[in-house]
Amino acid sequence: MKTRPLGRTGLHVPILSFGASSLGQEFRKVTLNEAINSVRVALDCGLNLIDTSPFYGRGMSEVLLGVALKDVPRESFLLCSKLGRYDLQHFDFSPRRVAESIDVTLHRLGTDHLDILLCHDIEFVEMQQIVDETLPALRQQVAAGKVRFIGFSGYPQKIFRFILNQTDVDCVLGYNQYTLQNTRFATETIPYLEEKGVGVMNAGPFSARLLTNAPLPKWLKEPESVKEAARTAAALCTRRGVDIAKLALQFSLAHEGIATTIAGSANPENIKNWAQWASEPMDEQLLADVQSIFAPVMNLGHQEGLAKNN
Repeated sequence: MKTRPLGRTGLHVPILSFGASSLGQEFRKVTLNEAINSVRVALDCGLNLIDTSPFYGRGMSEVLLGVALKDVPRESFLLCSKLGRYDLQHFDFSPRRVAESIDVTLHRLGTDHLDILLCHDIEFVEMQQIVDETLPALRQQVAAGKVRFIGFSGYPQKIFRFILNQTDVDCVLGYNQYTLQNTRFATETIPYLEEKGVGVMNAGPFSARLLTNAPLPKWLKEPESVKEAARTAAALCTRRGVDIAKLALQFSLAHEGIATTIAGSANPENIKNWAQWASEPMDEQLLADVQSIFAPVMNLGHQEGLAKNN
């Protein structure tokens, strides 16, 4: 798997990383064997940066990931987890919870350190707390050797400048905004992040199944016009003999300013397909045709978090 540098961290990460949210049964029931096999296949395919969170499955993702990694040499993979979001409406970015959350995460994962630790979905809280309290507490954890690099994640583009105009972090994670249908992360934010020397991670190349042939989840918040365009684009890809998911993944992976794109599944066959797609050239004509379909709804998205943070 091709790698890229993650900002100034010194880490070289695979352009495609494994997202363990599915291990938390966020989308369907997952067996222990599925969880273990998915992780092992991901590592075998070179997806050796693994992303999780205590929010995913309310701890289940971290627990199953710890089981799957039990006998895997620690130096053979990188671990990224998060803190601050623990349920749909439960957020706690207090300094006291920082230390507690990291210790719980380390216990679940069966390791003594995290390579990356992110403040999770900061747009749902008063973000000044992240600057004044959470990140300073995280730096103490770095000094203690429990975490190597720190940052934050979220959806609205505003959050990146809000934090980074006041303080420094090592890396950030945006999601669902560098896709075939939405490139705001690249046009509005990535150049700014590059100037700051901040490592760029991207999640959600399939935009919560929007850019796949799978049924759309009921909770998907995108406008109906976006959903309709996605169905039209998927049908065109099918007629050309290509799964729209393949084009979507290849498009996200192609951006040189994005160190890694994170995709998750508890189905080992999906992971094998992704690794294969990552090694194949993208159909540029198909891409142009799909982008034409998305042109009328390009960059249309939804609101997320506190109104003033969007």
